[in-house]
Formats: sequence, C-alpha cells, structure tokens
Amino acid sequence: MSHPLLTLTKEQKLHFEKEGYVIVKGLFSEQNLAEIDETFEEISRQTVPGYFEPDLHADGSDPLKRYPRVMHPHRFNETAKKYMLHQPVLEVLADLYEEEALAAQSMFYYKPPGSRGQALHQDNFYLQVEPGNCIAAWTAIDAADEENGGLLVVPKTNTLEIACPDVADAKESFTTHYVKPPKDEKAMPIIMERGDVLFFNGNLIHGSYRNKSKDRYRRAFICHYANESATHISNHYRPLYRQNGALVNLEINSNGGPCGDEFQNVYPH
Repeated sequence: MSHPLLTLTKEQKLHFEKEGYVIVKGLFSEQNLAEIDETFEEISRQTVPGYFEPDLHADGSDPLKRYPRVMHPHRFNETAKKYMLHQPVLEVLADLYEEEALAAQSMFYYKPPGSRGQALHQDNFYLQVEPGNCIAAWTAIDAADEENGGLLVVPKTNTLEIACPDVADAKESFTTHYVKPPKDEKAMPIIMERGDVLFFNGNLIHGSYRNKSKDRYRRAFICHYANESATHISNHYRPLYRQNGALVNLEINSNGGPCGDEFQNVYPH
C-alpha cells in the first residue's frame, strides 16, 4: 500500500524512482539560509579536531587546505543538527522512503574558487545501509552551476549495483575513488539556485568538477539519511537520529562490500 504524499507531487516521486534524483525548491527560507551562512562562516575561522582541520595559514596553492569540508558538524554544532533534522526535508524523505527517515550524517562544503571537484562515486558504498538504501539531501547554499563546480549526476544509475571503485585523478578530485559510468550514460550537470535541495539515491553515480570561477564559492550543506526499517549501517555513521532528536543505534555493517574487507575503513564521504 503506498503512503499518502506529504510534500512531493506524484511526478516528483516518479522522477526520483526513474532517474534516481529530484530537485525540490522552497524547503529552506532565506532566514534559514542566513543562519546556515553565519554558522559555517564562524566554523570556518576555527579548528575542530576530527571534524574540521583547516590550515589557517595556507599559501593558497590548494584552496581546500584552507577550506576543507566540515565532517559531521551536527556532532558539535546545534544549528547544523537542527538543519540536518529540518522538518521540510524529512517530509520529502518520508515521501521517498514511504517511512520515517533517520539522519546519519551531515557535511558542509565551502568549495572556494580553484578547488578540485570530487570524482564520480556512489554514496551507499560508504554508508552501507541495509536493507534499503541511503538518500542524500544536497542543499545549495550558493547557486551551483558548471562554472563553480556544481553537482554532476549520471541519470538512471540508481538501478546499478554498488561497484568497487577505481582510482581517481588526484589533479581533479580531492577524493581517491572513481566509479566509471556505463558506456551509454553520461554525467550531466545539475543547475541549482540558492536553497534548492537535490535528493538522490545511494546507488546513483554522481560527483563534481573543479570550481573554475574566479570569485564564487560553491557552498553546500549535505546530509545523508537511512530508512527507518534499515538494520545495519557502517560504523562511521552511528548513532543516527530521529526527527525529534532521539538517538537510534543500528547494527554495525561488517560486510566488506564489493571490494572485500580492505575497504572497510575507508571514509572519504
């Protein structure tokens, strides 16, 4: 029996099921976005061991040394946690999952001008949500397009199995894994306005190009979620949270995945 939709139209839900992703507008007010701006501007000037470790005196040769991504900000910042559990986002996820979503991870990317991108990859390779899948909610804090390194997706690859990745080109990607799309499929840019949210399936192949702009950041607040009926997830994403903030401890997924156990401790996401 299908659940009544809270937020999405039937067309939006169908697009997610067929293509592996859907863009939803209007989930964040300008006031919400301003609060996110302010919070991560403040975080960018400090060091949080284990979560955000910038080189505050970097020479600028690699912009990501000064502005690396922030991992799991919800674990040390209440505003990040609040927006990871943002009700409008969780209502969309409930439509996509047809059950409650559990929040597993938050991240923030500054992606200053000149930053490398991220090679094509699949999220559930890392999260290992079973049974079911992870879904990402990728919120554009700045408008994102081809020039400033917006997201790329390979449509319809949500139906593929999780693949063991190849090695990425370190000159273009700050992460080491690369998943080659099927030969008939091409990565396409997703053009987003500030505040748009891209939801995509954990098997969908996606990534980003480098930021080729002179003066535009491409900030993004990105969270990953699991379906409530999941029983296992990779240890790095525990504990999970319900919308009301209650903790949920899924079992640790000790399955080596498609590469076997040598990839068990990778955590680039």
